[in-house]
Amino acid sequence: MEHFLETWGYLAVFVLSFISAMGLPVGAEVAIIYGGVLASGQISHEPHHLQLVVVIVVATAAEVLGSLAGYLIGYFGGRPLVDRVGKYVLLTHHDLDRAEAWFDQRGEPFVLFGRFIPLLRSFVSFAAGLGEMAIAKFVLFTLIGCAIWCTALTSLGYSLGSSYNHVLKAFSYAGYVAAVIAVIAVAFVIWHRLRLVRQERG
Repeated sequence: MEHFLETWGYLAVFVLSFISAMGLPVGAEVAIIYGGVLASGQISHEPHHLQLVVVIVVATAAEVLGSLAGYLIGYFGGRPLVDRVGKYVLLTHHDLDRAEAWFDQRGEPFVLFGRFIPLLRSFVSFAAGLGEMAIAKFVLFTLIGCAIWCTALTSLGYSLGSSYNHVLKAFSYAGYVAAVIAVIAVAFVIWHRLRLVRQERG
């Protein structure tokens, strides 16, 4: 990923951020942080360094556009998609009814603060579309959340500069532990959802 970012610069930041925001977690957080590292100009082997403000703008634009794409997939695919693949992803129409009611009441904070939670943030847009959240509210809160998120990550990378690799290694073991916990949590959620879906479908 680092070589891809060093070679393609802003385009790499845009592509990875767009794909991640659309619903495919591809490590955009690391890409945005490394974009900030490149903007610091402290990586000796880089062919050129980026501009901090431009990285923030590019990442934010990609996040918003990718989020909108994920929202539209959920919004227009919604119930027909559940009819076709719901049993494979443990979703029912009752889930959609609950999601729509939930988004009517709490959609704004979920879309805003969900942008700050790794992994979960990749699915916020699709969930908002499934819940048929008003698109104007979705775009507004997505823009605010993504702007804050991208500014924070890019600034973090900029402040780390050449110490980026040392910090990354220091957190590697913590990342492994977090991954194991995440796998266990996902397995529990799938098991629980499987029980609920079986109960709802008789």
